Amino acid sequence: MDSNTFSTLLDFRQGLYACFLRAGDALMNTADALLSHTEAQSLIELSLSPYFERRWSSLYDAFDNAKIDRGALQKLLMGALPALPDGQRRVFGVDASSIPRPLSGTARDRSYVHASNLPEGSKPVVAGWQFSVIALLPQEPSSWTLPVDSVRIPSQYTQAEVARKQLKQLAPLLEESDLLLGDGYYGSIAFVGLTTGLPCDLLARLAKNRVLYRPAPPRTGKRGAPRKDGTAFKCGDPTTHPTPDGFWEGEDANQHKIEVACWQNLHFKKARSVSVCVIRVTRHGAADTKRDPRVSWFLFVGQTLPPLGEIPATYARRYSLEHGFRFDKQDLLWEQARLRTPEQFQHWTDLVACVHVQLGLARELAAERRPWERNPRPASPQQVRRAMGGILRQLGTPAKACRVRGKSPGRSPGAVIKKATRYKVVFKATEKTKKVATKV
Repeated sequence: MDSNTFSTLLDFRQGLYACFLRAGDALMNTADALLSHTEAQSLIELSLSPYFERRWSSLYDAFDNAKIDRGALQKLLMGALPALPDGQRRVFGVDASSIPRPLSGTARDRSYVHASNLPEGSKPVVAGWQFSVIALLPQEPSSWTLPVDSVRIPSQYTQAEVARKQLKQLAPLLEESDLLLGDGYYGSIAFVGLTTGLPCDLLARLAKNRVLYRPAPPRTGKRGAPRKDGTAFKCGDPTTHPTPDGFWEGEDANQHKIEVACWQNLHFKKARSVSVCVIRVTRHGAADTKRDPRVSWFLFVGQTLPPLGEIPATYARRYSLEHGFRFDKQDLLWEQARLRTPEQFQHWTDLVACVHVQLGLARELAAERRPWERNPRPASPQQVRRAMGGILRQLGTPAKACRVRGKSPGRSPGAVIKKATRYKVVFKATEKTKKVATKV
């Protein structure tokens, strides 16, 4: 066993235990049970793990009474990121993931969130919670993402506002060479206008119907207000595209022609002070469908633009976020936990992220493969998780031993238990519906 990796994992677990300001012993037991008990299909089944030294009721009490130092937790997760070779930059991804709760009437602050894989013809929304996640992305597409911050998006805030708050808190821990990847939502003015001045670059998808503008022309000296914007740059209108400021042509992995062009010094009308770079990627071998477009548009905001030939492969790393979400939900039971309050589920989300990072730290220690699994392939998080039982026996736990307190006397005679409060689903009004409501 690699002594350096073992020591790193041991230090991380000690630091994680220090972040648990209340109910730390039960939370640490829960994390160890989630790390090793691969047969569990629900939260309560984690209490059957030999690493959960308490009774099953302590599992829910832990999340009800927990208190976690989130600032220390962010520093711990950022400090656990692997060092990269010289010349490589860290690439992070930001996205929101939904936790469906359509039947949880007692869950507070549910809103309508995006839902995928629903029957054809149904609306892709469902009542539930939504979490904004920032994670380090692997070099090759896989579920080996390393979450550094996961925060629930309250109903009174937007996805962009929560992501901005996360990035501001992580700013002292970020480097100028770091690159942040986002989907089409993060390439809009709603996010770009809020994240100016951050110490990292942004590369995001851009809608094909976006309109940007060149810098304003010089003053003419004539009467009237000077022009605030130059000529329009319409992504969907090739006649508005001048000669690119940069161009690259090559082939993809399938030997199909690919072209990348960029235009510098453009801006949104509602954010004139933010200079952006617009990038067009043309893949001649694409099927030209919604999932496989022939022409894709991207937005870059920052100081160090990646080489144009690397932009398609760099952005493709963002899809690892989906693989990481799937692993968290299907194997680490992220959306299976039936916790009532948003605060409890926030604690559970932090615990899942810490378990995911621990698997990444233990990746080089061991991986348990089944006879039909190909050995040449790199180990997956689930394969490492199968071997965590033996690793935990060597690591031990910083949690204190459980003290048996005897049998609870139960409720006092004549106690009246009221029904839990029911909450309506919060409808998030868009700017358009807000204007209509204001007029009425």
